[in-house]
Amino acid sequence: MADNNKLAERLKHQREQKDLGIDQLSKQSGISAEQIRKLEEGSRAPSLAPLIKIARGLGVRLGTLLDDDPGLSPAVVRGEESEKVVRFSGNSKAAGESELDFTSLASEKKDRHMEPFIISVKYSGSVDRSLSSHEGEEFIYVLEGNIEIDYGKHKYSLSQSDSIYYDSIVPHNVHAMGKDAKILAVVYTPF
Repeated sequence: MADNNKLAERLKHQREQKDLGIDQLSKQSGISAEQIRKLEEGSRAPSLAPLIKIARGLGVRLGTLLDDDPGLSPAVVRGEESEKVVRFSGNSKAAGESELDFTSLASEKKDRHMEPFIISVKYSGSVDRSLSSHEGEEFIYVLEGNIEIDYGKHKYSLSQSDSIYYDSIVPHNVHAMGKDAKILAVVYTPF
């Protein structure tokens, strides 16, 4: 829940700094006021697509909500030493549950336009998957395991060393197949 609390604090801070009410942000982002309230309370595990829409509604980069630090230098992350993990709900609605654990690879880089992550994708066995979309593009490279991407009306199965690059405006869902997986993902959202 601590990760959700940091996100909740950043979200509320950015909204208040822009002098926006929750209802105003809801209209600007297309995300329900109830969902924004739950995110600000930290009672809901976030999903990536709504966060991107909220960031755009606030007029900030996604990294501003996730992990911005004031550094101007290049971002160097050695091995798996990054402790900046953000948990996203995927299909889970509970705040304490996470199907996707994102480890940021660029939190020290200010004013970035890409968001590179190592993502641990937990196998859930669920067949009820909701698709989400947002502006931008995504690149995924499979490091371990097998994943499947529901992309519009198509499905793409990827194994270790496979990659995919797609427009994220098309509704999509990334999930592990058979067991947990690990991927390198780079998300680009226009600002």
